[in-house]
Amino acid sequence: MLNWERLRVLAAVAEHGSVAAAAAALHVTGPAITQQIRKLEREAGTALVEPEGRGMRLTTAGWIVAEAAGAAGGKIAAAEHALSELDGRAVGPLRIGALHSSFRLLLAPALHKLALRHPDVLPSARSGGGAIDMIPLLLSHDLDAVIIENWSSLPMRMPPRVQLHPLVDHDVVLAVGSEHPLASRERIDLSDVRDQVWAACPPGTDHHEAQLHIMRRHDIEVDVRFVADDFPTQMTIVAGGLAVSLAPRAAVESFPGVRLIPVSPTVTRTIAVAIRGGPPSPAVEALVVALREVVRVIPGQTPADRM
Repeated sequence: MLNWERLRVLAAVAEHGSVAAAAAALHVTGPAITQQIRKLEREAGTALVEPEGRGMRLTTAGWIVAEAAGAAGGKIAAAEHALSELDGRAVGPLRIGALHSSFRLLLAPALHKLALRHPDVLPSARSGGGAIDMIPLLLSHDLDAVIIENWSSLPMRMPPRVQLHPLVDHDVVLAVGSEHPLASRERIDLSDVRDQVWAACPPGTDHHEAQLHIMRRHDIEVDVRFVADDFPTQMTIVAGGLAVSLAPRAAVESFPGVRLIPVSPTVTRTIAVAIRGGPPSPAVEALVVALREVVRVIPGQTPADRM
């Protein structure tokens, strides 16, 4: 039997014209694409690709399978959308991915609102480090909506099939311990922050990559010695005088023993909901509405109602 996920990979190669382009669209590596195709060939019992220069192209059998997979994927997506709109009600499964920091602050209260208004929606949720983890799951229809972050210092490039709905903007500040030598500063230029030990989210997460990108723009190599998934844990390290961190003000406001210093140039983080392109299902629309309502009532938040 042909594996559906591998069929989607082959269809992406056919759609985008090369392994590299398909890998970029699916946010995976080229070798991962090639591995999936090789497994699919064993299942199919025939060659689906053949060498072409430094790359590869689909064989006749490959085009037959890819076209069938593309057509089947389109019909499944259309059926899901049609079923969800039988009477315009928000019903059925709603699979959500969210940043660790957004799960508690935004998603949990939004799901409470959703349960009260749309009891026939069946939500499930998983936390992740950011777009690099969750956008591929959105594109593969394993998730229906993803709450991600977008840093002004390192704007994300979303695949064409993904729409972003911004929710809230956060100022990014330098967090230092209250006894740190920089704690008395009212504002600090990032080019002045050198020879510091840093706390950050794990490598590969949006926060980690954005922080490294910001500092390298100022010719500073970041010495990250403390890695934690969530900002409260990082702030415990900062409060102990062990490290400093760049963090969204709203995520670390009023943390004991921590001084938050505005930075120059200004850096912002936008929290947004990513969904697949096309008309959203009523359940996804209801989720976006609930999230925006939550943002408006949380103190210190700056709603981002642009599209």
